[in-house]
Amino acid sequence: MSFDQVVTFLAVSDVDRSSILYGDVLGLEMVLDQVDCRVFRVCRDGFLGVCQRPDAPKPAATIVTLVTDDVDGWHDRLVAAGVTCDRPPQRNERYDLYHAFYRDPDGHVIEIQTFLDPSWPRS
Repeated sequence: MSFDQVVTFLAVSDVDRSSILYGDVLGLEMVLDQVDCRVFRVCRDGFLGVCQRPDAPKPAATIVTLVTDDVDGWHDRLVAAGVTCDRPPQRNERYDLYHAFYRDPDGHVIEIQTFLDPSWPRS
C-alpha cells in the first residue's frame, strides 16, 4: 500500500494575493481553481494548495521547502519580486545543505534549498 500524490494546504487571508506569489513569482502551475482554494503543481505528483480562511490562526512552525539546484537564482528572483527574505542563501553544515528562507504574504515560511548530501534521492 502506498500513496500516489501529496498536497499540502496553507490557510491564507487572501487567495488572490497568495496566488500571485505561488503562481506568478514561483511559476507554479495552477491545476485546480475552486475560487477560495487553489492548488498548484510543485513537481510531478506534489502539490501546494492555498485556501482563503481569514479567521485561521497565524502560521507557527510550518515550513514549505522547495528543492532546487539553483538556490541563488531563486533568491535573486524572489527578492526582485519583493518577497520578504528572512535568511539569505547559506550553507548549513549540520544538515549538509544550502538554503534560504522567505515569507509568503501570510507569514508562512518558504525554504528554498538544495541537498548537498549525496544520499538524498534525486529525481
